[in-house]
Amino acid sequence: MIRFYLSCLLAFTGGHMVNYAVILYLQEKVGSDLLSGIGFSLSFGSAIVFGWFAGVLCDRISPARVIHGAQALFLLCLAGLWWTDVGATDQSRVVWTLFSAFLGGLAWSFVGPARLATLGQIAPRDKLKPATIVFNLQVLLGFGLAPVVIGLVRSRAGWPAVFATGMALFVASSLLLLGIRTRGSSLPSRGVRRELGEGFAAVRANPLLTQLILAAIMAYAMTGPMQILLPKLAREVLGLSELQRGGYLGLMALTLIAGGVSALLLGKHLHHGASIFVGTITACLLFASLGYWSSAAASATALGGMGLLGGMVISFVIAGIQGQAPEACEGAS
Repeated sequence: MIRFYLSCLLAFTGGHMVNYAVILYLQEKVGSDLLSGIGFSLSFGSAIVFGWFAGVLCDRISPARVIHGAQALFLLCLAGLWWTDVGATDQSRVVWTLFSAFLGGLAWSFVGPARLATLGQIAPRDKLKPATIVFNLQVLLGFGLAPVVIGLVRSRAGWPAVFATGMALFVASSLLLLGIRTRGSSLPSRGVRRELGEGFAAVRANPLLTQLILAAIMAYAMTGPMQILLPKLAREVLGLSELQRGGYLGLMALTLIAGGVSALLLGKHLHHGASIFVGTITACLLFASLGYWSSAAASATALGGMGLLGGMVISFVIAGIQGQAPEACEGAS
């Protein structure tokens, strides 16, 4: 379990580095917020389209194999971004950056379901909820660490070193997974369409699972505006330097971890549904307030509060989904 969690931390840090790199690169090299939004949609939103098939695949074959394949796609994505920076012309830069972002989006589509399916197989069933919260801490920590790593590396060695660092994280993550055994379904394949239908049927049959999935969609939808707007806010409104921007965005790491730890410690004492509802609304209001603060301290306080609530909410949501999903449909759900 420790090797699996460490592998998750490295992979999610590298994955979120891809997202931030695509956004920052298009904002700075091309100067277009529209293209940075399209880039983010390709590098993370693609899971909405391809994630369903990925879930079925994770229920069919060993999810560890799916993880290795997805991380190979991340390596191709980062190699494409590297080549774009050192070899592409100004005319082709946007096309190659967006194509690389699409490869990253394909990787995200498969790596999330595969890691959750792997966790469902290697964690004892009676400890699955707390194990899922610990797993989600790695997701949140990776989200927070990514801009810090980018800021530190880029301030010293530029974009090529950022891409090389991301590639090294994925290689190390895959090496840590060697020896972790997972299994595919022993049932005969019934076709992708039918197995997708069974996954949707399992969701429809459980209203709580449906609500948790909708809550997860809302929570993760916030990451798009955050990753696009926060770097611009830190640079143009707060006037922060490169390292200061990395620290400002990295504040999310500490508060997201704190929120995840709070979920782990307080999970038995809080009503999860009420906590998810109130926490989501409050976090959204704090996010909306960021545009009104000209003080870095006040903005960081609001950002920290949003991260704390967000970490707790998403931990409750993901743990609930993992606990409610039927074992045979963990990937599809």
